Amino acid sequence: MNASDVMVSPVITVSPDTAVSEVARILLDRGISGVPVVDESGQLVGIVTEGDLMRRPEAGTERRRSWWLEAFIGEELLAAEYAKAHAQKVADIMSSRVITAGPDTPLHEIATLLERNSIKRVPIVKDGQLVGIVSRANLVQAVASARSPSEVSLSDTEIRERLLDHLRQLKWGHPSLLNVTVKDGIVDLWGVTRSDAETQALRIAAESIPGVRGVNDNMLRRAAWT
Repeated sequence: MNASDVMVSPVITVSPDTAVSEVARILLDRGISGVPVVDESGQLVGIVTEGDLMRRPEAGTERRRSWWLEAFIGEELLAAEYAKAHAQKVADIMSSRVITAGPDTPLHEIATLLERNSIKRVPIVKDGQLVGIVSRANLVQAVASARSPSEVSLSDTEIRERLLDHLRQLKWGHPSLLNVTVKDGIVDLWGVTRSDAETQALRIAAESIPGVRGVNDNMLRRAAWT
């Protein structure tokens, strides 16, 4: 699946001149935690999130430090913190460095962007225009809506062949140390594994094959042979 398969479109946006108080109302009313900022031509110029509204005098959460600690902090940082806390327009609190992706970006790459950058959403851009947004929630929704393997029917032979083919592609799979038998959709795993983690992974690999109704673990841990 790609970004275009799960992205939300059209996207709720604000402009750089939108009031900070209005952004707060949009986040609350729409039940979202961030919103892209676009200019008059629809170009993405930034993003503002709930994190940008955490330290505000209106809520009594403006950052406070003791005088001696402030003495060790540069004036430039103190000025920047003041500006963000007291700003009245989005342009002064938004992050202008935005991590984006294209509509054809695979979801596994989207997940990597979210994890690597510790962000909750990725705006989707095409030809410079904002066309959608993918959030962590959208990835969870993709998992929830995925077709259950139990809805697909494979023969026992096909199940066995598909599982072994899958394990051959995995560095830790070691199918030469295993024997797999399948009867009426029930997979029996036999052989030797190197660790409990490998045993668990083998079971999960078997359970992921369409048509598998159950997995019996008959494997021995290598420690049992030493």
